[in-house]
Amino acid sequence: MVNGVPAGGATGGGSREVALSGWFRLTLGLLAMIVGALWTVQGLGYVEGSVLTDQRLGAAIGAGLVLVGVALIWLGVRARGRR
Repeated sequence: MVNGVPAGGATGGGSREVALSGWFRLTLGLLAMIVGALWTVQGLGYVEGSVLTDQRLGAAIGAGLVLVGVALIWLGVRARGRR
């Protein structure tokens, strides 16, 4: 034991941290995909009564946010698979 850490550098909570970060990424990715999809359909004019209605910039940002969400979900699945 060196400085309160067992030999080998393991703290005992490593797999739990990976699992929690995996769930966090999955949750954040799903939220990003939902918001991104909403912004995309608003920007394309399919949802009325919004500031983003018929705004191409909103559709582009929404599509980008969907891609970020997909990447976060992929990273979350990989982190959970390493447990």
